[in-house]
Amino acid sequence: MKERFGWPAALFGLKCFLAGTLALYISLSIGLERPYWAFLTSYIVAQPMAGAVISKAVFRIVGTLVGAMFAVAIVPPLANAPELLSLAMASWLALCVFVSVLDRTPRSYMFVLAGYTTCLIVFPDVDAPQAIFTVAALRVQEIVVGILCGSLVHGVVLPGSITGVLLNRVQTILRDAERWSHDAIAIEPVAGLDTERRRLAQDVTELHQLSIHLPFDISRLAPRVRTVRAMQDQLSLLLPLGASVQDRLAMLKAAHGGAIPAQVDALIGDTREWLQSPGNDSTTRATRAQRLIDRCAMLEPEARADMRWADMMRLSLYARLATLIAVHRDCRDLYDQMATHRRAPVTARVAELLEGRRSRELHLDYTGALRAAFSAFVTVVLGCALWIGSGWKDGGTAVMLAGVFLAIFAAMDNPLAPLKGFLIGTIVASALGALYGYAIMPRLDGFPMLVMAYAPPLLLLGSLMASPRWAGIALPTLLGLGNPALLADRYVNAFAAYVNGAVAQIVGIWFAIVMVGLLQSAGVERAIRRTVRAGWIDIANRATLMSPPDVRGWINRMLDRIGLLATRLAAVRNHSGRPLDDALRDLRTGVSIGELRQLRLDLPPDQGASLGNVLGGVSHYYRRLDPDAPAPPAPDLLHDIDMALGDLSAHGRASVRRDGVLALVSLRRTLFPDAGGYRRDIA
Repeated sequence: MKERFGWPAALFGLKCFLAGTLALYISLSIGLERPYWAFLTSYIVAQPMAGAVISKAVFRIVGTLVGAMFAVAIVPPLANAPELLSLAMASWLALCVFVSVLDRTPRSYMFVLAGYTTCLIVFPDVDAPQAIFTVAALRVQEIVVGILCGSLVHGVVLPGSITGVLLNRVQTILRDAERWSHDAIAIEPVAGLDTERRRLAQDVTELHQLSIHLPFDISRLAPRVRTVRAMQDQLSLLLPLGASVQDRLAMLKAAHGGAIPAQVDALIGDTREWLQSPGNDSTTRATRAQRLIDRCAMLEPEARADMRWADMMRLSLYARLATLIAVHRDCRDLYDQMATHRRAPVTARVAELLEGRRSRELHLDYTGALRAAFSAFVTVVLGCALWIGSGWKDGGTAVMLAGVFLAIFAAMDNPLAPLKGFLIGTIVASALGALYGYAIMPRLDGFPMLVMAYAPPLLLLGSLMASPRWAGIALPTLLGLGNPALLADRYVNAFAAYVNGAVAQIVGIWFAIVMVGLLQSAGVERAIRRTVRAGWIDIANRATLMSPPDVRGWINRMLDRIGLLATRLAAVRNHSGRPLDDALRDLRTGVSIGELRQLRLDLPPDQGASLGNVLGGVSHYYRRLDPDAPAPPAPDLLHDIDMALGDLSAHGRASVRRDGVLALVSLRRTLFPDAGGYRRDIA
């Protein structure tokens, strides 16, 4: 409660009030026609972190300019053809919604703005096409004033830095990741690992969202984006590695009748001790980690033709454990790089990691984007038809708001909840606005009195915006208080016009709710099914490619899907956690597929036939999977894996034997966890 409504929330509300007041004063001083747009924009761009405000401001300015240019381009030639103008507006909004849903970063706000800014300009003034350029120019000026005022106040008055939040969050994630690995490789199973595993996947996605704002942060010591990307890559490796070590330990324990060999027990104990307290000194930490890695290498059995299944499991255990230790070491080194004031790499290993990619692969839901775009298109077309057919003068406001809200909430699986919150907030704001507009404002004289009269609700609502629970009602209430009938260049006592505008706002949001209910019902369940299916198709396609594999890209994309599934499953009642379990299994399958593909590319064509059979079998299995009734893989695929194990373990090159056994053992354990040991007699 203190975190939501204490000093930080009060400070945020005060800064919002100062930004809104400044935007309103400047707009009135320079004679802008509708100063409420500047006032509202200052609240819309408000964020607790200064970097987020500035980045959002940049995205909003670009989106506003693009939307205004499109409005100026289409209204004059289509002003006398309302049907064609309606189709053009609907198509533009649908295109912007489609691109914004696919973007999946804070940058998507730019495309949303481009779509609904056109609605804000065109629908209220469509009956005056000759003035569309002037209207568009005024809207851009008003919105830019609001953006600049919001950015100035939030960036100067006790600004919040994303750098500090990011560093604290990374430190927490590292501790959680080390605790998860510490528990995952325990000899005795630890409860709650599945929950921790899913949380780690969501944490990696959260880092990606925070890093978008880093280039705009006010701190001179902000870490580079590529350092955050390298950290994400290393954290992403922990899930498949930890799960592999956990599985191999369980198999080894079962093979020895519930006991663990003394040398394994000692190695695991020392590794867990290091994970529990890796230390802050990078040199000492790296030395301890290297000793553990060297012990793993010394204990590895040699991959050879007469290798037993138990030896294969031990080889996999030691190899994956060594990589797990190295990844944790790299994560700590990258954190040191993020926290340092120097731009030079803190270690040679960090320099290698920073040479990697700077982008992060995310799940792209084309079907979901098309569905959201279609909803926006139909809503605008049908709304315009009802508006034109009814002849309602304020119908343009209703269509405008319906289009705006369809664009804002297009990326959500179930937009009904926030839309209902906006409806409630708008109703409250209409009553509160009537009180202010026709009981209080006629008694006010001058700008200072207006500010003092507005201060109590604005300070309260601004503070409520800092809480995710109340922001959905606080923001629409603020939008209602910023009604054009109240905040204008001069006061006009026109109660009938105010009521018509308020009714149009309520009707527009209600119409958006109706259209969402008709066109996007059961959105969460379908989104879960699409996400699971996308992972399967991805594996099926990747298995048969003849290009070098991008294992890091695959892990990033699957972790993003796991994070999406965790959020969506939490919103569905009486839903099992199987989709998440399947996604984690698929993550490990994809990693094994990448290793086998690379090995196949390194081998001459005549020596990779058995690997081709395995990869083809995996592709066939995943391509035919049904999300509603997933079937286990066929025994033929297990036979092909064992055949490939026999071929590769007898290869002349030691590196091929080792890499082949590691990848095939991982794939076998992932797809056939209940199968018996590898039988050499079939090879």
